[in-house]
Amino acid sequence: MSRSRIHRRKQSGRRLEDDFSRRAKRDGYPARSVFKLEEIDQKLRLFRRGQRVLDLGASPGSWTLYAAQRVGREGKVVGLDLQPHSAALPPNATIEVMDVREIAPRDRFGERSFEVVLSDMAPATMGHRASDMARSYELFMVAMEIALTVLVDGGAFVGKIFHGGEFQEAHAAMKRHFKTVRVIRPKATREMSYEVFLCGLGKRPDAPVLPEPQPREERSGSARGSAESAQSR
Repeated sequence: MSRSRIHRRKQSGRRLEDDFSRRAKRDGYPARSVFKLEEIDQKLRLFRRGQRVLDLGASPGSWTLYAAQRVGREGKVVGLDLQPHSAALPPNATIEVMDVREIAPRDRFGERSFEVVLSDMAPATMGHRASDMARSYELFMVAMEIALTVLVDGGAFVGKIFHGGEFQEAHAAMKRHFKTVRVIRPKATREMSYEVFLCGLGKRPDAPVLPEPQPREERSGSARGSAESAQSR
């Protein structure tokens, strides 16, 4: 591919990204990532009125706000993140500041307490692809462990993960626990990013509830301090 074609492609990608950012600001969302969730929702029919939703890595709040609007006043959305949020949330949504790797989901929420679990968590990238993918895989698996604890039978889980590395292991784990598994790369994803979303629909009734995630200091190879939100969204 010629340099001129590469340059035109990069310019086109930047214009598309800028368009998503402008639309998010116009529509009252703090980040362009809302259009990733919107596309996933349109493809999977993820949300219904009255649902309870858990949003992991929720800051700056675009996904929490979108989910709250979709489930309506009868529903409820709980977001968790290391960073405070910037979204103006409706009464049926909250975002709490905490590290999701340190919570005991069974004690905090109880089992089978949500219909949908979302995770847009991503590691603070180091520029070393293999290391970044390993951290992404770890965060995804933490999110899936939480989802399997708190989801009702038939519930749905959507989680971000970098494609490559242990992606196939994560995909296989999802297929064991959910009846339908889809891999989606939304149009609003930045051109140079290798993130995708693993989406599980229909949590199997016989899906085992996994042990509580260990505290970070007890895990080998922990992604200590790696979770970020606003920068990835």
